Amino acid sequence: MGVRPLLEVADVIREHGHEFQADCGNALSSTQRRALRALAQCRTAALGGHVEACDQCGHRVIAYNSCRNRHCPKCQGGRAAAWLRREAEALLPVEYHHVVFTLPHELSALALQNPGVVYGLLFRAASQSLRQVAGDRRWLGAEVGALAVLHTWGQTLQHHPHVHCVVTGGGLAVDAQGQRCEPPRWVPCRPGFFLPVKILSAVYRGKFLAGLRQAYAAGLLICAGRLAELANAETFMSWLQALAQKPWVVFSKPPFAGPETVLKYLARYTHRVAISNGRLRELADGKVTFSYRDYAHGGQERLQQLSALEFLRRFLQHVLPRGFVKVRHYGLLANGQRAANLALCRRLLATAALVAALQTAEAGAGEEAARCPACGTGKLLWVEDLPRPGSGQPCAPATGVDTS
Repeated sequence: MGVRPLLEVADVIREHGHEFQADCGNALSSTQRRALRALAQCRTAALGGHVEACDQCGHRVIAYNSCRNRHCPKCQGGRAAAWLRREAEALLPVEYHHVVFTLPHELSALALQNPGVVYGLLFRAASQSLRQVAGDRRWLGAEVGALAVLHTWGQTLQHHPHVHCVVTGGGLAVDAQGQRCEPPRWVPCRPGFFLPVKILSAVYRGKFLAGLRQAYAAGLLICAGRLAELANAETFMSWLQALAQKPWVVFSKPPFAGPETVLKYLARYTHRVAISNGRLRELADGKVTFSYRDYAHGGQERLQQLSALEFLRRFLQHVLPRGFVKVRHYGLLANGQRAANLALCRRLLATAALVAALQTAEAGAGEEAARCPACGTGKLLWVEDLPRPGSGQPCAPATGVDTS
């Protein structure tokens, strides 16, 4: 059984949630209110649970149900493990490259007012840029596979939208029109090099801004509050013109050391939330202190202190619209043709799926999690259900959140 951190995001919500919601008024979306309520109730009696007993020493443990909200720091481990098992089957014995596409800070306010539209454009511009540049025979001339993960935060919870892409270091050869060559053949990247980032950056900027113009013309963008002046078409186009003159950040990291390293990366990134409970240090006098990595100074660990209300405001910036998909597959890994594409790639690469190491590691982790925390040898067995308070009635509200 895991040890509960001394401080959790849920503790901040329970202690300051009412005050925060009163301060925000109607500014919070229904999805943000739902997240506050879910995190506050997670693994408490409000959601019910069950009792487990050790088959050796009889030690009993109460396990309350999880909220399963995708923004909850406590609920991602199990979901990540199941997802990772599926993803491991798609690995190929090739170099994998890590490419990050970042939105300029000037677009932050527009993204917060229009998250579904702007984040969707970010995914589309990044994936299309990878496909176009990789398909150009001057650079690679191949259709690659990519997994993309949206993150919207920086280390101090500031709004910083970017997409992490894990891309195959090579792909299926394409002709000048972008169609797959016959017979099919695998085209590898040069060792240690993927695609030129300056070219990727220029293509990415052009595709994103073109998509933004189309969204504006179609009336899909809200420009209110401090963005009200952008409701004027001429002002909006001038604003885009300024964005087109500056460089956009695309960062390509060195390739992963091997498929196992890719798995470790995916396990860390795909189900990450804005801040883990392990980074919280103190909640006192209405202020939250948490640790962060200062990458401007070599990744040193530092402490940041915010008022509890500002902490919750920053945290809720990263609650995604309901139904928005934050992990997506493209190219060779696109869901419709994924199985057939992988079978063809493996045939060309003369290999089988690389999953044995992952399965061995997971088996050991699962066995450890089932052991009794008291005697260390027995197994915990489910012996009793704990229904929610007031059987058949709505879940009891958690302290600090408005359930209306």
